[in-house]
Amino acid sequence: MRTVNKVILIWNITRDPLVKTTQSGKKVALFNIATNRYYKTSDWENKSEAEFHNCTAWWNLAERVETSVTKWKLVYIEWRLKTRAIEKEDWTKNYKTEVVISNLIFLNKKSDFESLNKESKEEESDKNDDNKF
Repeated sequence: MRTVNKVILIWNITRDPLVKTTQSGKKVALFNIATNRYYKTSDWENKSEAEFHNCTAWWNLAERVETSVTKWKLVYIEWRLKTRAIEKEDWTKNYKTEVVISNLIFLNKKSDFESLNKESKEEESDKNDDNKF
């Protein structure tokens, strides 16, 4: 019997990613995105509810996140849910559910990326100027 564990999220990054390297040399990027659920109450009042999702990216995707993802960027993310048990010193367990990413697509406007490219070119120019001395 086949099973399905697939998540698709579209929303903004809520904080800049934290990128780490594990003891075995694997790169991992950790960040959060938020989605909103809109609904009407029994009194027909419009409400919204924010849901925050922990996201994890590994290897090459983590490197891409490190260089391209910043707070408030709009992204399309897909892959699977993973729940980890984290054992505490008092032998109790905390459970953390995260989205382990296999695909990440940037959805911001082209102009957003042009400003990023301009900034990176200016930084590169500054680096080249420093090398002249």
